[in-house]
Amino acid sequence: MPDFLQPRAIIFVRVSVAAMVFWLISFFTEKEKVQPKHLFMMALSAVFGVAINQIMFFEGLNLTTPINASIIMVGVPIAVLIFSQLINKEKITLSKAIGILFGTAGAVILILNSGTIDLKPGNFLGNMLIVINATSYALYLVLIKPLMKIYRPLTVMRWVFLFGFVYVFIFTFPVAKQSDWSIIPLNIWISIGYVVLFTTILAYFLNNYSLTKISPAANSSFIYLQPIFAAVIALAFSKDELTFLEVFAALLIFVGVYFVIRKNGPKWWNVGKQKETTNE
Repeated sequence: MPDFLQPRAIIFVRVSVAAMVFWLISFFTEKEKVQPKHLFMMALSAVFGVAINQIMFFEGLNLTTPINASIIMVGVPIAVLIFSQLINKEKITLSKAIGILFGTAGAVILILNSGTIDLKPGNFLGNMLIVINATSYALYLVLIKPLMKIYRPLTVMRWVFLFGFVYVFIFTFPVAKQSDWSIIPLNIWISIGYVVLFTTILAYFLNNYSLTKISPAANSSFIYLQPIFAAVIALAFSKDELTFLEVFAALLIFVGVYFVIRKNGPKWWNVGKQKETTNE
């Protein structure tokens, strides 16, 4: 973007291809009947998880810097905690709060180690669009969680992306139609293919599958690992050198994720009392 394709053209490709793939796979699997009230929830989830999420992110990224976008996206787990408490009445535990704090600190350190935040007035609109994107995606995770307890991930994904395609079509198809697809070189097609296959189809499916096992807060906390993976890849291709600051930031992230995903067990100060009660 924007040398070969405008943001909305890429969104059209992402959502349309993903919808086709999910429905194509579903034809070869056991069908699940979805209740009308749950279809409504899937349609609502698609508004936040596909339409607003995709459009705001790509349009925002096109108007701001990757560093700015990365910093803002770190706020997703915080928004998830708030929405989980407001919508699903999930208690914000001290463990989760500590984990989010550590994870956020580590991720911000790693991201800023790669560059600086650019607060130029020209980036303001892009930053605000990324904020809307992050908030929307957090709400999507909370809304979709109850559905993952009822239906298989593939069933949820095929309906979410079908509704998502309907929503984005009117905004993206005219731009995609006007795009000159013939000038796109092979390396750009490979990049587009990567975005569609790995960061759309696989990422969405695995993300939703994980919600059958863990909470939205735990799910979103793994976003803190992204800058670690970026650093590892940079090291592998000799694009960066490992520093103490990066090691310290990675340690903060791992500690943070641990606190968020760990299950609540007996408190250490109650262990002795429990043993005494058992002996009696």
